[in-house]
Amino acid sequence: MFGRLGPVELILILIIALVIFGPSKLPQIGRSLGQAIQEFKKGTRAVDEELNNVMKDTKPDGDTKQV
Repeated sequence: MFGRLGPVELILILIIALVIFGPSKLPQIGRSLGQAIQEFKKGTRAVDEELNNVMKDTKPDGDTKQV
């Protein structure tokens, strides 16, 4: 019920944001949001790589490799 936004909901959100922030602030807000999403993806990618490295270093019997 709450997981999906249709085109009508997106337009309504855009209109509300336009009224609240004004047309001059929307590009700055969009840019900041894009950068935040990019940093979040970088962080999750780093965590995923670290988990994969740990899984590669773990022996099948559960013992960890001595470094």
